[in-house]
Amino acid sequence: MTQRKSTKETLRRQVLAGGLAVTVRTGAPGVQAEESKTMYGLIGQMKAAPGQRDALIAILAESTGGMPGCLSYIIAKDTADADALWITEVWTDQASHAASLQLPAVQAAIAKARPIIAGFGHRFETVPVGGVGLG
Repeated sequence: MTQRKSTKETLRRQVLAGGLAVTVRTGAPGVQAEESKTMYGLIGQMKAAPGQRDALIAILAESTGGMPGCLSYIIAKDTADADALWITEVWTDQASHAASLQLPAVQAAIAKARPIIAGFGHRFETVPVGGVGLG
């Protein structure tokens, strides 16, 4: 039961955290983040059930807007694993990311994606400091 609960919570956090929008707000190249505010980043691998990667991408891409504080949300196909995705996110701060997990569209995407998510690979939290699109 503990393993199942842990897996469900990990699934909930991963789906909400990474994979609900395919938007990148572009800005001037080399823009530096404001030093007064620490951005929050996530990079994670999600694994679809065999043959279900494109269906999972479609679900994650359905909710592309309405995530306040989301500066970048990228869904990418893993070139070495036909069932894996990489999700890269940049948020204005960790609180914005946490708040996004409560959005109705995010909750709906989690429920829809859950049956075709086989698991998760690596997950990294980062502190973005600048770059294209982070104005």
